[in-house]
Amino acid sequence: MEAVGLDHRTAEPVGDPLADSSLVVENIDTLEQLLALQPQWRDLELASGNALPFRTADWATSWWTNFRERRAAVADSLFVRALRTRSGHLVGVAPMMRTERPAVGPFRIKVLQFFGPDGYVTELSGPLYLPAFEDQVIRTLLDHLRASASSWDWLMWRGLRVDGPWEHAVAAAGEVEWGEEVPGYILPLAGTWDEFRAQLPRNIKESLRKCYNSLKRDGHTFSFEIARRPEEMGPALDRFCHLHSARAALTGTVKHKDFFIAPKARRFLMDVCGRFAQRGMVRVFMLRVGSEIVAARIGFVVGKSLYLYYSGYDPAFGKYSVMTTVVAEALRSAISENLTSVNLSMGRDLSKTRWRPNQTLYREAVQISPSAGARLTLSAYRNIRSGLRSSPVRWLASRLLWRRLD
Repeated sequence: MEAVGLDHRTAEPVGDPLADSSLVVENIDTLEQLLALQPQWRDLELASGNALPFRTADWATSWWTNFRERRAAVADSLFVRALRTRSGHLVGVAPMMRTERPAVGPFRIKVLQFFGPDGYVTELSGPLYLPAFEDQVIRTLLDHLRASASSWDWLMWRGLRVDGPWEHAVAAAGEVEWGEEVPGYILPLAGTWDEFRAQLPRNIKESLRKCYNSLKRDGHTFSFEIARRPEEMGPALDRFCHLHSARAALTGTVKHKDFFIAPKARRFLMDVCGRFAQRGMVRVFMLRVGSEIVAARIGFVVGKSLYLYYSGYDPAFGKYSVMTTVVAEALRSAISENLTSVNLSMGRDLSKTRWRPNQTLYREAVQISPSAGARLTLSAYRNIRSGLRSSPVRWLASRLLWRRLD
């Protein structure tokens, strides 16, 4: 049975919501409007086939309430755009904000960006939309941004799939500074763990065998646990943060940043996982050895996919490759839940590529506003960075979009 929607302005039945595909843009500029949009945004998550936690209504709301800046040096304001058919059906959301530095004064840099310039807590930001409306969403959103060019100087794009329609449209939209490419990895799952394991490379099979056997050989008893209920989040995330910090403190190995050492980042993690737990969408995968949790990794179940987020482990158990064990058990759990894929997260890393996943490349970009004021600001910006070696995107992100996380 086809659901009958309600027009968000008239509250009248709209019949077939997709009959008129001409799109209109609704400005979401207040927290009250953002909260009111949540139910329809969640419906869009399901209808779009979204598999990324970063493009959900809960992530956006939690991010805004925890990371929003409002001080003399920097101020954020909502710039979320909802794209609808003329009958009122939501077909796209661009969760953006405008950051001004400084917050007051005659000379202010105004940067549009998607929620997520938070020290990589948000790994892949960007718009959410129905695939059948992708071209119309792109065209409508870019036209809207062009029409409002006087309100922003730069637009920070992240998560543009290389050689995809969004990258092509942004490239054609005006002056663009391109940033680095970042790979993402998707691992398809089989129907059973045995079928999946049989397809793995020989080195992974051997690694898995050693992970389990080495603990047994040294007399360790171990078990695997999954926290998923709201009341389990506090203790599980406290232990995760401790292990994440311990991993970041390691020397003599690949350096990992402690993403949740800042109080604001930790509050966000607790908040967003609590929201997802209410919807059955979060898992904290934990390996217990004896009486202690020695390794943990957070996962988000979005649609039919598991997104493996950050991890941590006790360095005393590093020789047992406990993180490989946690990933293997997370994959086994995903298969038992009839999920079809696992996202191994962003960034090139041997711990991901060794599973032979499918790779997708994403790009960053800075789009320059066509307004006259923006070009003057750009000229000053280029003079400042003329002696720097870093890319314009990276420089802009680090110098202009940095935000305090205490």
